[in-house]
Amino acid sequence: MYPQALESLIEELKKMPGIGRKSAERIAFYILEMPSADVLKLSSSIQRVKKELFHCRICNNLSDSELCSICRSPSRKRTTICVVENPRDIEAIEKSGVYEGLYYVLWGAISPLQGIAPEDLKIGKLISYLRSGKIKEVIIATNFTPEGESTAFFLRKKIADLKLNIKLTRLSQGIPTGSSLEYLDEATIGRAVELRR
Repeated sequence: MYPQALESLIEELKKMPGIGRKSAERIAFYILEMPSADVLKLSSSIQRVKKELFHCRICNNLSDSELCSICRSPSRKRTTICVVENPRDIEAIEKSGVYEGLYYVLWGAISPLQGIAPEDLKIGKLISYLRSGKIKEVIIATNFTPEGESTAFFLRKKIADLKLNIKLTRLSQGIPTGSSLEYLDEATIGRAVELRR
């Protein structure tokens, strides 16, 4: 058993997604060996992220002001939005250099097994946004996982029920089933955006 301070750090690190006991121990020992100044920078960065980042008023993307840089940009196409599960997906699509429209972040995917229902996501706000009549195309870019597919199906039905003249597309199936956008290369994502259906 490690000293209580180290054990406490390991327990906190284990709460992070994908971090088990062994990984938490490695990270904790890495932190323990870091120079004090670097530990303070890390701690300060974590606190700063919690204090200074907000959800964009329009698209829910992370931002340090009321509107994210994408929603503020005058060069973006304002009639197309790409619906993603999280901000990491935006970053992945942006790296492809192909997409020029706006985004909308759901902050998750429907997952009954994890207790995540449609009302737990930002879908209601999306529907209100679409009712404004400014959007001509919605690209559903949820991940090709069971949860992402379930969310895409739900969104297609919900948007179709609006009876608005909105073109609904989905990223092409060039993206492997079961994969997350954030782990794919730029060329694969760019091709999927171009070949959306």
